[in-house]
Amino acid sequence: MRDSLREIVLFSGSAHPELARAVAGELGIELSPTRTSRFSNDCLEVQLEANCRQRDVYVVQPLVPPVQEALVELLLMVDAAKHASAGRVTAVVPHYAYARSDKKDTGRISIGGRLVADLLETAGADHVLAVTLHSPQVHGFFRVPVDHLHALHQLATHFAGEDLSNAVVVSPDLGYAKPAAAFARLLGCSVAAGAKQRFPDDRVVIADIIGEVTGKDVIVIDDEIAKGSTVFELVARLKELRVRSVRVVCTHGIFAGDALDRLIKHPDIDEVVCTDTVPLRGGPRPGLSVISIAPALATAIRHIHEGESVSALFQH
Repeated sequence: MRDSLREIVLFSGSAHPELARAVAGELGIELSPTRTSRFSNDCLEVQLEANCRQRDVYVVQPLVPPVQEALVELLLMVDAAKHASAGRVTAVVPHYAYARSDKKDTGRISIGGRLVADLLETAGADHVLAVTLHSPQVHGFFRVPVDHLHALHQLATHFAGEDLSNAVVVSPDLGYAKPAAAFARLLGCSVAAGAKQRFPDDRVVIADIIGEVTGKDVIVIDDEIAKGSTVFELVARLKELRVRSVRVVCTHGIFAGDALDRLIKHPDIDEVVCTDTVPLRGGPRPGLSVISIAPALATAIRHIHEGESVSALFQH
């Protein structure tokens, strides 16, 4: 197995080198060096400092703030690998931020999810590896193969060995009800969902909870948490229904502004759990548990490299 990985070359952009190093460690290979510089006119230049010719190249770069900078750096790295005669170039994008821009819901609006997919293909990406896309239909925006992983199994391990006989998994809205139901099956408990409405001023209202939650130990799960508006509104409704406890779980802990501090200090939230698809500003802290996605990414990369099934690894 180790010999078959010699042709993998793994690079990292500047967005999350800690995750890339962890993936390299799981694969038992070295993270190859890169050099990123900036011209006097503020344009970026990237140099890959390892041989790519006929190699299986993987570029790890989540699209995290500053998102546009991370995106351009990723495009330049993919382009550099392609023009260095890489045998195959896979963009490993643990957080695809533009997945939120997936539809034309008002006049004259851009669909960033599709545009960025086209840009990655134009830059030279032969393959994309992503984790928990905000909108599953974004998968269809790509004309190159996409392996779309989820982190439900990794998140479920956090609760292994606990007594979950009184637990219920709650999705903030019906749009995430299917992954929430899959997570509930992994934990062996019931599922409920909020009836959410988002207004043009970004206000979120959850009018009702569909399912039985009174007296339950609630595990709220969502794909990502940015400002936390939906979570705070949901927790308020849950407390009105006299739940016993609340824990909050997500794949992508973006935690914009002071969202994380507000979550872990909230009197009605016992714990926040996320993965490390996004770098955590300020480091670990009490009340927050971070689950590594590196083993899952490494396993997927190994299977892609060896021509084995990836979807079989991550069935709900």
